[in-house]
Amino acid sequence: MVIYESIIIMIHNRLSLFISANFKARLTRIGLNNARRYSTSDVSLEKFTSLHSATISKKPIYYGISPSDVAKRASVVITMLPSSPHVKDVYLGKDGLIEGLDEQNFFIDSSTIDQSVSKNVALQIINKGARQVDAPVSGGVVGAEAATLTFMVGASTEADFLRSKPYLEFMGKNIVRCGDLGTGQIAKICNNMLLAISMIGVSEAMNLGIKLGIDSQLLANILNTSSGRCWSSDTYNPCPGIMPNVPSSNDYEGGFGNTLIAKDMRLAVNAANEIQATIILGAVAQQIYNSLSKTPGYEKKDFSSIYKWLNERSGNKEN
Repeated sequence: MVIYESIIIMIHNRLSLFISANFKARLTRIGLNNARRYSTSDVSLEKFTSLHSATISKKPIYYGISPSDVAKRASVVITMLPSSPHVKDVYLGKDGLIEGLDEQNFFIDSSTIDQSVSKNVALQIINKGARQVDAPVSGGVVGAEAATLTFMVGASTEADFLRSKPYLEFMGKNIVRCGDLGTGQIAKICNNMLLAISMIGVSEAMNLGIKLGIDSQLLANILNTSSGRCWSSDTYNPCPGIMPNVPSSNDYEGGFGNTLIAKDMRLAVNAANEIQATIILGAVAQQIYNSLSKTPGYEKKDFSSIYKWLNERSGNKEN
């Protein structure tokens, strides 16, 4: 039940979905034309409707005319948007969710954004009488398809966390309360900083070993049974041909885009600068992904394409 860069609304005890019919125009206005997994085109909405009917339930999908209309028609709203401006626009902008809410509404924002923005948006929603939690997610496309995602929840009360849990359990296996509002964002940027660092490390190790003459599959097997093992090596290996169902074996299409990991790394670096925390590898990883996300042909590729990028910088375009 995951649509990327759109709104998911799950009605309590009904599991019906409301999707804003004019969301395509809204996303275009704020500079977001393409979705990572489902675009906001009519064809994709039809595809989602078909998938919903075939695999989730026979409950109907209703279309709202704006986020505010969605809030009026659905008691529980889950959002997952790319960045802080998108979240502020959908929640607080013209015809935003805040304009249609009442005390019955409960909002779950699974976007990865600046912690201060997340808290500010949630507090404005709460001050209007509704409830909200931040619940950024980790696990990638593989986790989403298998409903094994991890949700890192920031909630002002235990009651809010417990209210969010049944809905998040439809999509995830690990639902963890990290603390007060905004703490879910803290956990997420720490996780993604480590993810970026590890993906670069695995890519460098695989490139080095292959160039030195070892078989790529053999090297991957050794890494995954040794101390270097990590998620980037055993679940999402960046070397083409190692794993069949990951972006590296599909020309790095789909998955978690370079622009998004670069954005998350900027969030981590900015947060570290604010509190004067030393993050040497994190800062280097941020610079690398910032460069990668601006390299022609790599902007929309999965973040594991760092392997290919490093390989090309070494003068080899075959691996």
